[in-house]
Amino acid sequence: MTEAWQTHDVTNQVPPLVDYNLYATDAALQAAVTTFNAGWHAKELHRQGARLGEAEVQQWAETANRHEPELQTFDARGNRIDHVEFHPAWHALMGLLRGAQLQSLPWAHPQAGAMAARTASYFLHAQNEAGSLCPTTMTFASIPVLSKVPSLFPTIKDKLFAPQHDPRDLPLAQKHTMLVGMGMTEKQGGSDVRTNTTVARALGGDTYSLVGHKWFFSAPQCDAHLVLARADDSDALSCFFVPRYTPDGQKNAVQIQRLKDKLGNRSNASSEVEFQGAYGTLVGAQGRGIPTIIEMATYTRLDCVIGSAAMMRTGVVQAIHHARHRTAFGAKLVDQDLMTTVLADLALESEAATWLAMRLAQSFDAAEADDDAPLERAWRRIVLPAAKFWVCKRALELAGECMEVWGGNGYVETGPLARLYREAPVNSIWEGSGNVMCLDVLRAIGREPEVAQAWFDWLGQRVGAHAPLRAALAQLHGWLAADPATHAVRARAIAQQIVLLAQAALLLEHAPAELAHGFVESRLANHGGRVYGVMPDSLAVGVQRAWLDRAFAG
Repeated sequence: MTEAWQTHDVTNQVPPLVDYNLYATDAALQAAVTTFNAGWHAKELHRQGARLGEAEVQQWAETANRHEPELQTFDARGNRIDHVEFHPAWHALMGLLRGAQLQSLPWAHPQAGAMAARTASYFLHAQNEAGSLCPTTMTFASIPVLSKVPSLFPTIKDKLFAPQHDPRDLPLAQKHTMLVGMGMTEKQGGSDVRTNTTVARALGGDTYSLVGHKWFFSAPQCDAHLVLARADDSDALSCFFVPRYTPDGQKNAVQIQRLKDKLGNRSNASSEVEFQGAYGTLVGAQGRGIPTIIEMATYTRLDCVIGSAAMMRTGVVQAIHHARHRTAFGAKLVDQDLMTTVLADLALESEAATWLAMRLAQSFDAAEADDDAPLERAWRRIVLPAAKFWVCKRALELAGECMEVWGGNGYVETGPLARLYREAPVNSIWEGSGNVMCLDVLRAIGREPEVAQAWFDWLGQRVGAHAPLRAALAQLHGWLAADPATHAVRARAIAQQIVLLAQAALLLEHAPAELAHGFVESRLANHGGRVYGVMPDSLAVGVQRAWLDRAFAG
């Protein structure tokens, strides 16, 4: 007779966080949507928040990252096809992104607050899955550049704006929608694109034949890419529109060498390619490729900030949810004072990043409305690269802390935090790593001092009687007034100070007073720590617990 064995019951395990509304449970995002003139989009955000919280959509995200894209170089008969095969879950996610028009909303539906509305939607989608955002962001960023090419844009505008996903690998004329990728970096240069060696030979008019390679070509399944190359051996780089198919319907001579085996962002295909006489058309003036791409990079950098802020939000929500359900040492984790302090500190960081991302979006709204005052330009030219530096790095540290809240369960791939942790570094690296961003901040301040002054004036009006803010602002002024030879070595400190002052000012203006006070005291009064969970003595645990209810009303 076989004895029935039962060694234990499964208890004290946290239920998966599914079937909740990402938007309805986020008080800070709701407030920011109203503040930055995007209230007209709130109903749609509620709908998106509910859909993205469903178990089915969360499963798509997990599946798309487990079943990674595969490169099919040849067909069964030996013909070169360079086809990238994606799991259906990937295409389902792309359908949601296109349905929300995250690749075109501000231009497809121009109105007050359109960029803030798009930012809020992107923030929600980025909490679910990040890899599918890459081609969406690149398509979004390409529209301001391509709209200035009168010979091309009218022929592709409807495909760029269309709210559907068309996964078919066909010539553009046969497709309903399109995606645009980027091919900038090469083996020898990385961020230093001026070292690129790809050349473009004129074929007549604006048509060229490209020969060379790209070390990162994302994403290879896109219907076209914007590529940097040297036109006719010029020392200056030009920008080219390189379609996946030539106008006669033949596959363009862009050969995929391999897909990148990446730490994270695994649902997305990044590749190395060679151009073997690839067809391309000039975008912008010859020799003006760098300024053309810088315009595009401004938009992609915004998405890096939004995406990292969204990762913070994901981690904080998962950590709070876990702590509310998990018991240790005789009490729920969330009711234990030290855990409360850690979670409250994480929630502070997340809310500050949310408000910063939405304020940056407002500056883009101003530019689209031809209301580009020096202050708004300062947010885009100075605060944006500083924010990309700081927020993207803080997301990585925060992801690790949230994983630790879960303990061993957070470290395994069957939960959401391992994927979040692997995903977190990408935004800090892509479109200019930390040093590049900090040096951009210095260049912007040096080139446009009147723009910088407009932002300092704005900040000065909000510092008020807050001694820590006054001291931090004075320190920043001192660094910038010092010998310019010292600026580069202080570039990271300068960028960090700019972001912390901006976040503090935004929280003082828009967030509950005690929360804003907590941020100022912990970040700028040297009462906080170098790790999350070291908070000023003046912040009572009861106050911190109230922040958790605000952070996640789930």
